[in-house]
Amino acid sequence: MSVDAITHTEFPAGYVVFFGADGKIIMTPQSEEHSSTIKSMQYDTILSLGRHAKTPSDVYIDFPADENSAPDLAILREDARKESKRYSFEDVLLISEVVSTSSARKDYDDCTAKYGRYGIPIYLIVDPYAQEVVLHTQPTGSGYIAAHTHAYGTGKLPIPLADGRTFTLDLDELPRPELETDGH
Repeated sequence: MSVDAITHTEFPAGYVVFFGADGKIIMTPQSEEHSSTIKSMQYDTILSLGRHAKTPSDVYIDFPADENSAPDLAILREDARKESKRYSFEDVLLISEVVSTSSARKDYDDCTAKYGRYGIPIYLIVDPYAQEVVLHTQPTGSGYIAAHTHAYGTGKLPIPLADGRTFTLDLDELPRPELETDGH
């Protein structure tokens, strides 16, 4: 399936779609934790950057070599302009991916290497299951030089952006998965 065909395909609502390098398309239902975590981060972008800040969620961003990506949340430069129908990776100041049970390897390994390789200044992994966020900075050709882990429930995390604005993620308000009980 070509990239153009994929971008014009409507996939069922409530599913996350992954495109493997081997040409496989993987569709998994989005969990409530995943959805509510993205919503919480979007709320924090409104508080930090304003209602009209360019902060797309699950929207394709053009990367070179057909490595396009639709991150869970991206923060773009204020002056970002769409080329054709999408923004360019060059406009991205921060990308955040929310870990789901099916995406952990992709979010921690594949995306860290990819976003670093393309010089995304900040890559934030939000992991509801580990109840922590990993803030990657200083991109390199193979990932990031710096990675700092912050636990849920430890207050507000100010994240300075390359354009002088600050995105503040409220670690106290990130949703936590409900613990499964066996009824005993």
